[in-house]
Amino acid sequence: MAHSSEPSSSLSFTSSSYISNGSVSHNICSSHCPDPGPNLEAISLSKLSSNLEQLLVDSDCDYSDADIIVEETPVGVHRCILASRSKFFRELFKREKGSSEKEGKLKYCMSNLLPYGKVGYEAFLIFLGYMYTGKLKPSPMEVSTCVDNVCAHDACRPAINFAVELMYVSSIFQIPELVSLFQRRLLNFVGKALVEDVIPILLVAFHCQLSQLVAQCVDRVARSDLDYVSIEKEVPLELSEKIKLLQRSFQHDAENDAPLVDPLHQKRITRIHKALDSDDVELVKLLLTESDITLDEANALHYAAAYCDPKVVSEVLGLGLADVNLRNSRGYTVLHIAAMRKEPSLIVSLLTKGACASELTLDGQSAVSICRRLTRPKDYHAKTEQGKETNKDRICIDVLEREMRRNPMAGDVSISSQTIADDLHMKLLYLENRVAFARLFFPTEAKLAMDIAHAETKSSSGNFREVDLNETPIMQNKRLFSRMEALMKTVEMGRRYFPHCSEVLDKFMEDDLPDVFYLEKGSEEEQRLKRTRFMELKDDVQKAFNKDKAKFCRSGISPSSSSSSLKDSLHHKARKV
Repeated sequence: MAHSSEPSSSLSFTSSSYISNGSVSHNICSSHCPDPGPNLEAISLSKLSSNLEQLLVDSDCDYSDADIIVEETPVGVHRCILASRSKFFRELFKREKGSSEKEGKLKYCMSNLLPYGKVGYEAFLIFLGYMYTGKLKPSPMEVSTCVDNVCAHDACRPAINFAVELMYVSSIFQIPELVSLFQRRLLNFVGKALVEDVIPILLVAFHCQLSQLVAQCVDRVARSDLDYVSIEKEVPLELSEKIKLLQRSFQHDAENDAPLVDPLHQKRITRIHKALDSDDVELVKLLLTESDITLDEANALHYAAAYCDPKVVSEVLGLGLADVNLRNSRGYTVLHIAAMRKEPSLIVSLLTKGACASELTLDGQSAVSICRRLTRPKDYHAKTEQGKETNKDRICIDVLEREMRRNPMAGDVSISSQTIADDLHMKLLYLENRVAFARLFFPTEAKLAMDIAHAETKSSSGNFREVDLNETPIMQNKRLFSRMEALMKTVEMGRRYFPHCSEVLDKFMEDDLPDVFYLEKGSEEEQRLKRTRFMELKDDVQKAFNKDKAKFCRSGISPSSSSSSLKDSLHHKARKV
């Protein structure tokens, strides 16, 4: 894969062998005209390339007459240039299917131009640069490498995905010389990549009708240890049948070594998988009682972690019938599969049920290293504004790293604060406020902690201070204790997986200022003092957060917090708590 340190590709506009009128050859002209110099043509083409590039990079040269929307970002293009370079765009602009804006600029949505696959913003800019200049720029490191420090980036998933995007855009927009170049690049990946990372290469080869690349990928998958269930789920039927036939031929060649497969046993496993696909855990329980198949024999947790809704995984875990650290035939634990999917709720659910984050695959990869090899620097280092969702890839890595560093002998930190009274209602008030502020300051992390603790419904069912005359004291205490347990579980999850966020909240909650959030109560002098103290408190929280952030940066672990500052309007929201 090309990176920023590589030289630009030698691909360029084809030099014309005719002079401008097109009727006299260059060789004939040169025999009768003075020699203009051997490098004039190369210099002229280079100058033309640089001038056209200014249309893309210089904001003062924005004479574009159409926009192509890529990942919600408009990219200005010049239809005359694209039409002259690509038959696809020539036919597209003839039809003029773009929606006209008031200023007359046509707009085209990239997703509507692609019959299959996807093309990201950076990949489209690389392609567009070639269309304008005839030169192929190196792939940006932030989208074509992973964040694993020990990876050579010669076959990691981001490198493959970026090359796949470039193949899609080159094939769909009909630039054959680029298709040829990227097919060679993808062929180079097939022998190096993990077999699961060959699947996206196989799909782009299939859709772009690249027979040589399809054949190489099919052979690689058929010779691998990738199970047929995964093949059926991830590739089209036509390809899966080819792979299956090839696998049978390999098995025939080594018939004595092939393990016997019980068709009835496999059929029962398939039924369990289909029940999981339907989110029907009750049917799974019924199937288990009707046969001698166990969840572990069916690799049910592995299957659910790979293909089902996270809630289904939680329900299967709740059955208590599966080994959370079981390895499948490829040596992967369920946590390894969840790391490949990069779904934070799955990872945290498994960790809370005892999944071991330090377990390694047969090739020495841990769950966190799997996540890192799948994550682009652009996503990992993306800055998230206050109140906006944090990137899921980043949360997965941070949670797994903290679990690896967590002292397994230390119990969960209990809630302690001088502001909490022994009274049940005071405890509930503290927990309610703490969770509410967590949702305000760190929305993504708080939601994840609440989902794992199943606290969303329990902590929002009415006001615990309201009195129900039909409710007995025993019923009331049961209800309040149930809510408190859910809220405490949420705080425990936050302390375990998001410690720096919890430290900020501890600082915030431990200031004994219960009235500071009711700024409009009291006399004018009292209100003024409350506002002053509130601003001081806000500054203290900000300083605590920055100190924690700096600590993590020094240790090489960047915080995953979804906030970096407190908004001035915080006190308006806080009064609602």
